[in-house]
Amino acid sequence: MENRKSFRPLRFLFQVFQGAVIGLGAVLPGVSGGVLAVIFGVYRPIMELLSSPSAHYRTHLPRLLPVFLGYAAGFLGVARLLAFLLETWPDPSVCVFVGLITGMLPSLFREAAEQGRSRGSFVSLLLCMAVIFLILTGVDALSVEVTPNFFWYLFCGFCLALSVIAPGMSFSTLLMPLGLYTPFVDGIGHFDLQIILPGAIGALLTVICLAKAVSRLFDRHYSLAFHGIIGIVIAATVMIIPFSSFTRPDTALVNGICILAGIAAALALDKLNRSIQTD
Repeated sequence: MENRKSFRPLRFLFQVFQGAVIGLGAVLPGVSGGVLAVIFGVYRPIMELLSSPSAHYRTHLPRLLPVFLGYAAGFLGVARLLAFLLETWPDPSVCVFVGLITGMLPSLFREAAEQGRSRGSFVSLLLCMAVIFLILTGVDALSVEVTPNFFWYLFCGFCLALSVIAPGMSFSTLLMPLGLYTPFVDGIGHFDLQIILPGAIGALLTVICLAKAVSRLFDRHYSLAFHGIIGIVIAATVMIIPFSSFTRPDTALVNGICILAGIAAALALDKLNRSIQTD
C-alpha cells in the first residue's frame, strides 16, 4: 500500500503529460488526438465516459481528470507556440510525432490482442488503412477555400471532436484544404470567444451524437475495432511524413534524427507507463 501511494504523484504528473501530448497532437497538422489517446491507453475510458457519463463518472473521471487537465493545457496553451514551431521548423516538428507514433505501435498491437486476434482482425486493419489512405489523399487534392464564419467554426468543432472519436482523422487535415485551419488555431491561441464558442458547440454536438455508437462498437467487436484503429494510425502516420524534405542530405539527416528521437521517447514512455500502471 505504501508503494502504491508513493507512486500516485508520479502517476498524476505522467497522466497530465499524456493529456498535454494528446492536446498538442489535436492541433498539430496531420496528427490525430485520438491516435495519441489510443497510444497512451486512455481512448476506451474516454469514449466510455463520453458515451455514458452517469454510468462511468465515478470510475473513469478520477483517472481521466489529470489527462483532461493536461489536454486543456496542451491544446489551449500550445496553440501559439505550435504556430511558431510549424512556421520555423515544420518538418522536424512533424517528424518527432511520426517517431512518437511509430515507437508506440508495439504497445498498440499488444493492447489490440487483449481479447485475441482472428483473420478478420487483420482484414479490418488493412481495410481501414486503405479507406483512410483514400480519404486523406482525396481531401489533400481539394483546393476549395471558404470564408470563416459562425457556421464554419461549428464545422471546425465537429472535425476536432471527430479527430478524438475516430482516431487517425486529423481535424487539421480536413480544415487545411478549406482554409479554416489557420484562423481556427489562431483564434484558439488568442482565446477568441467568437471562434472558441462555436467550435465548442460543434464538438459537443458531435460527441453526443457519435460517442455512444463508437463505444458500443468496442464492446461488441473489440478486436476488429482496435485493429481497424491500428490501420487508421498507420495510414495517417504515413500521410504526414514530409517525404519531400528527405531529398536533401542535410534535411534528411535532421528529420531522421527527429524520428529516431520520437521513437526513443515513445519506447521510454511506454516502459514508464507500464511500470506506473503495474505499481
